[in-house]
Amino acid sequence: MIEEGVLQRVLGAALRSGGEWAEVFVEDRRSSTAVLDDGKVERVTSGRDRGAGIRVVVGETTGFAHTADLSEQGLRDAAEAAAAAARGGGGGTKTVALTRRHVEPAGRVEINPEDVAKRDKVALLLRANDAARAKSDAIRQVSGAYQDGRRRILVANSDGLLAEDDQIRTLFNVTAVATGDTGMQTGYKSIGVTKGFEVFKEVSVEELAEDAARQALVKLSARPAPSGEVTVVIPSGTGGVLFHEACGHGLEADLVQKETSVYRGKVGELVASPLVTLVDEPIEFEWGNYAIDDEGHPAQRSVLIQDGVLTDYMWDWLRARKEGREQSGNGRRQTYQHLPMVRMTNTSVSNGTEDPADIIRDTPSGVYIAALGGGQVNTATGDFVFGMNEAYLIENGEITEPLRTANLIGNGPEVLRNIDVLGNDWEIGRPGMCGKDGQSVPVGHGNPTLRVTKMTVGGTAGA
Repeated sequence: MIEEGVLQRVLGAALRSGGEWAEVFVEDRRSSTAVLDDGKVERVTSGRDRGAGIRVVVGETTGFAHTADLSEQGLRDAAEAAAAAARGGGGGTKTVALTRRHVEPAGRVEINPEDVAKRDKVALLLRANDAARAKSDAIRQVSGAYQDGRRRILVANSDGLLAEDDQIRTLFNVTAVATGDTGMQTGYKSIGVTKGFEVFKEVSVEELAEDAARQALVKLSARPAPSGEVTVVIPSGTGGVLFHEACGHGLEADLVQKETSVYRGKVGELVASPLVTLVDEPIEFEWGNYAIDDEGHPAQRSVLIQDGVLTDYMWDWLRARKEGREQSGNGRRQTYQHLPMVRMTNTSVSNGTEDPADIIRDTPSGVYIAALGGGQVNTATGDFVFGMNEAYLIENGEITEPLRTANLIGNGPEVLRNIDVLGNDWEIGRPGMCGKDGQSVPVGHGNPTLRVTKMTVGGTAGA
């Protein structure tokens, strides 16, 4: 993307201007989007954004500058500005010798979305629209979005690192709205992968749309959700977002160092049921996958909780440097205009041994949460609130009536301790975009079917 000699000279300029450590992050991002609403294609767009972010560190101070000018002079100007922000002046001669690191691609792409005609992308949305509406006359509105993106990055730093990655992601989602005696109800389904357009040979957009419509239609006959403490069963692939928010963020080293994590100082302690192992890792083709993070470090499998015991946190370069330890490949940034920070990749609760059907049969009463919505968490306490997008009563060991939308309220550490059984059906969930400190990055999350002995449901009926 940029000649090695240019990178060497730019890093040298940053060090001569007073930097102790310097990094150049280059990004070339292309995207294509199509949006459908109410049977009409509302928007078809494509775009490209290129630039570089330059970070210079002096002691505990970081200077950062970004530029869309990728000429050598443009990069040198940004490097000198970043160095000046970190520490004015300096001098002397400092050189950097770069060693290119070989990086295996994070996934294989058979059909590059850039080579696919826009009409073929739009056709997916039209097919989904027809399939959802065909489910019932009660489906009054269908919307959907197709998006693909290619992100090429290069990272070079004054330690001699030089690494590149080429990331391709494809996303499709559909929303169906049904109208009935209980008003309007919404269903939503999506798929997101680090694959090319070949994903649509494997995934039927008609089936996604029909499932979104089914979800909306089921909720038309839903009864009020119970209120109070109940036993909760979460099927495979559904609850990962809960653990991402309620537990994962508290295991990011920057929040730990800021003393805003409930897990600070608890490495080596039992923080969950002994059944629980929580892992953050690259998973081939999944939404949060990549070969290197945005600091050039290889993505890796990090066991955060092992058999209930907190074993480690997730680390980026800056936080690892402060603690004198190794990075974990979790340094991520939204674009070249942002500084990296500690972020998750694909975070999940590992598989158990029980038959999921037996978990239901062994639950006399409770709530079965088929789909979780968005939520929020206080990382300092672990307290969270999530929406239940699709849920059912469990009565006498059977899944029975659908429930209206309600909130799921709890505490991350308590939920981890109250898991009393795990199924053998681990599955990755729907793709997500995780927001933190104004930055958004793609993440994945997964889980097997699991049971939590008590959680609070904020419904309107008595428990």
